[in-house]
Amino acid sequence: MEDMPSAMNEKPAEAASGLPALLIVEDDADLREQMKWALGSQYTVFEAKDRRAALAVVRRETPPVVLLDLGLPPASEVAGEGLAALREILEFAAGTKIIVATGNKEPNNALVAVQYGAYDFVEKPVEMDVLKVILQRAVYLHRLEQENRTLQERTGAAGFDEIIGVSAPMHRIFEMIRRVADSDVPVLIMGDSGTGKELVARAIHRRSSRKDGPFIAINCGAIPENLLESELFGHEKGAFTGAHRQMKGKVEYAHGGTLFLDEIGEMPLGLQVKLLRFLQDGKLERVGGRESISVNTRILAATNANLAENIERRLFREDFFYRLSVVQIPVPALKERKEDIVLLAQVFLQRYRNALNARVTSLSEDARAAIRAYDWPGNVRELENRMKRAVIMAKGSSIHPADLELPSDISGRPVISLREATAKLERDLIQRALIYQNWNICRAAEDLGISRQTLHESIRKFGLEKPLQMSNVTDKAPVSNASAEQERASA
Repeated sequence: MEDMPSAMNEKPAEAASGLPALLIVEDDADLREQMKWALGSQYTVFEAKDRRAALAVVRRETPPVVLLDLGLPPASEVAGEGLAALREILEFAAGTKIIVATGNKEPNNALVAVQYGAYDFVEKPVEMDVLKVILQRAVYLHRLEQENRTLQERTGAAGFDEIIGVSAPMHRIFEMIRRVADSDVPVLIMGDSGTGKELVARAIHRRSSRKDGPFIAINCGAIPENLLESELFGHEKGAFTGAHRQMKGKVEYAHGGTLFLDEIGEMPLGLQVKLLRFLQDGKLERVGGRESISVNTRILAATNANLAENIERRLFREDFFYRLSVVQIPVPALKERKEDIVLLAQVFLQRYRNALNARVTSLSEDARAAIRAYDWPGNVRELENRMKRAVIMAKGSSIHPADLELPSDISGRPVISLREATAKLERDLIQRALIYQNWNICRAAEDLGISRQTLHESIRKFGLEKPLQMSNVTDKAPVSNASAEQERASA
């Protein structure tokens, strides 16, 4: 059992052609051959005639789908051997989708198989059209589950608490968080709006010795100046109009834990002095109070402002800045961590797909390209909001650039698929050959290196029509040298 891979590491076997693997477990050689002939164009087919051979293939190939006959030797008349194979396959590869084939004599076997973990069942003789639909659904479900497992593995490996990232800038952030977490020094987190500064603060708190204490966040720019002091330091009863009772401030409420001051650059100068005093001696006075209160609270702060510039403009105290920023953590903008953008988009897709019970399951290649090319001025917050909208608005199972409200010209690649581009090129080449040869089918087909029949089929396929001025020219009409030269010049 030690060498068995877990379901999280399952990888479906695929041939060089990219076809999904299908294992057919059937003791009737003729029936196996018929199945292989019918399904070989859609699957890489493996065969097994008994339970032992089936397990060998599963261990070697880990196919995403298995078609399993329950009546296997040495006891083909009963389902015991098939059910044993079913259990052993699922023990080795829990994500494998097993479709069991049962005879009409014992319909209850199918229900037992489903209870054991079979994905679905078909009755013999098997109707191939029905089987193909079941197999198609099974492969799709297996791929979806595999994508989800891979995403969970990646986010688990790439995540740092709630922060997701695999890029070099984020690894530096993670290392700084580890180093400062266990100390009590103030930390200044700097970065543009929407980059996740509060997530960094929360990660520091969770990894610190204060993790069991409170984490309290306050936005210094969202509270009017005349209320901010009371919000931070509390007030005594009667301190001002409306102060009907004593109230603790956020600094006191965070005792034994962490206080996160977001947008610290918006703090008024008077409050900077009072907070500086607290950082120096760990004591505060409530508004209207005279008692000095000792509080054990760690301060983490964040800003999207240029504090050096604010210091020069006398909007921010230099001594307060140096006391506050014993350690500085710069959080990169999303455009500076390109490797993380699609990964984050997938995380948000999964999050809101589950929360909103949406049917969308993936990002289209166009959406991935557009996401990579966009500058994301609103950073991670903008990406999250656009992904939430896209999950709601997507019409199909995939998200496209229009669902994200991204410009169609930023995808960094043609807006048509390879198949569409190939068809357009083929049509243009055929049309040019026909014009060059004055719609002489024989000569045009010869120039293109195809048969006349193929050319006729392509003309019908692309809806090409002979111009009116050529309507009297037969397929085999010769073309003069002068006409040929003229056509060459026009081409």
